Amino acid sequence: MNPLLDDGSEPLSPDALRRLAVDLSQRFGALEAQVADLRGELEKSELARAALQAENQVLRDEIARLKNLPPRPPFKPSGMEKATNRDLGKAAGTARRRGPKRDTDRVTREEVLRAEAPAGSRFKGYETLLVRELVMSAELVRYRRERWLTPEGNTIIAPLPAGLIGGFGANLRRFCLVLHAQGQVTTERLTSILNGIGMEISKRQVVRILTSRLEDFVAEDRSVLRTGLATAPFISVDDTGARHARRDGITTQIGGARFTVFRTGRSKSRLNFLSLLQAGGEDYVINDAAIEYMRRRKVAPEVVARLAGHPQTLFKSQMAWYDHLVRLPLDVFDRTLVREVSEAALWGAVRHHGLMENTVVVSDDAGQFRIANHALCWVHSERLLQKLMPKVPQQAKKLERIRDQVWALYQDLKHWKLTPTEADRPILAKRFDDIFGQRSGYKDLDQLLVRLHRRKNELLMVLERPEIPLHTNASENDLRACVTKRRISGGTMSADGREARDVMLGLMKTCRKLGISFFAYLGDRLGLNGPEKRVPFLPELVVVRPA
Repeated sequence: MNPLLDDGSEPLSPDALRRLAVDLSQRFGALEAQVADLRGELEKSELARAALQAENQVLRDEIARLKNLPPRPPFKPSGMEKATNRDLGKAAGTARRRGPKRDTDRVTREEVLRAEAPAGSRFKGYETLLVRELVMSAELVRYRRERWLTPEGNTIIAPLPAGLIGGFGANLRRFCLVLHAQGQVTTERLTSILNGIGMEISKRQVVRILTSRLEDFVAEDRSVLRTGLATAPFISVDDTGARHARRDGITTQIGGARFTVFRTGRSKSRLNFLSLLQAGGEDYVINDAAIEYMRRRKVAPEVVARLAGHPQTLFKSQMAWYDHLVRLPLDVFDRTLVREVSEAALWGAVRHHGLMENTVVVSDDAGQFRIANHALCWVHSERLLQKLMPKVPQQAKKLERIRDQVWALYQDLKHWKLTPTEADRPILAKRFDDIFGQRSGYKDLDQLLVRLHRRKNELLMVLERPEIPLHTNASENDLRACVTKRRISGGTMSADGREARDVMLGLMKTCRKLGISFFAYLGDRLGLNGPEKRVPFLPELVVVRPA
């Protein structure tokens, strides 16, 4: 159709065209004004939304302060890890196809359902349907234990089944431990659930079930840590806030590809971290590792010589170690000096017991985790770039360009980890220097680049040890269980409760990493599994055999 025709039959005159052009121009101007008004309203709404978000964050921080919880960081998590996974064939959100169930060969009971068929019908076999059911009921068992009097006058009483504690059976203990540790059910709700099933039990009794007679679990958890520190090529570490006895504390996570442990204490110092790396030990040792540690910390040479030259080098406890410092004599009022030599003696004890010989510590750059063979988390390092607040568009563009370069290098490092080659190491190291050695004129950004460039050896530790991870996402994932427990159940009051929480959460995470059912693990340790369903001693599965 001819666009110059008004109704499809007559062409428009020049005057009509002028009037049409004027009319369209006026309408276009009105639309531009309307768009400008809408843009202004949108900017106002965006500002209002940002103000509401800021106010909401302030209120959340105030609530966290009143609850003695750490405030939530206002920055979004880095998307570097997920974005670079897509090019490695790890598409996010891919749906799993439904397949046959894996328990079809474990039918425990079979019932035949009869049909009312009229006379003359022919039987055509069965239509099978597998139904999964859970049988749960409360029982009160009366054990009648035989008593015998021997000819010698001794009394023999029949032993009780394994797993009984305080009049409660092993199945009840397993149910409580699973729901409290893995299901994050509070003791109050757990008590209500049990009473609803028909079990007459009080909250005090539930707490005793959760915290008593756990010596075997504690010993196995400690052995898991010792085995992991002795054989794992790396550990990733992190910590989070905790409450114990109405006071603030710190829960430290130590984990590898095959294990996880948690330890809660009052301090988050390097002294505390080094004491945790002893896996239950309490001694202090002055050896070559301790001397090397003191020299790296630039301890006065005369102090190092005095400690190294003394005939006594092994101290069984903290009191024995401090008594030795007083007798040397050493200036025990110099807190920095005492802390550094104590850290060295703890590190010497760790190495004395054969732990952390070739293990890399991957952390988020928290100061207490900086010890020998330390590697930095790339995600936390990139997050420092995200926290910068550009004031002008030019600074924002420079920051975005640097972040793109960092993401590209991170992606190439991930590719290199899959198939490491010696020829690519200097190329990746050169790219690191090119990125973090450039200067943009944006002062805050340049200062951060200088700071990260100084940590080159820790950020590029993966080039020497391709088996270590580039981030501490696994540690943060492990710590979510502790954070959830803190939010739901609050803190602990007794030392037994604190130990039970750390041990059961650690064993649960270790079982998950080893592909073992935590329910089956507890059943085996409580004597409920038969010989055909035995769960091996976890440290035997945690150990990393040399290639």
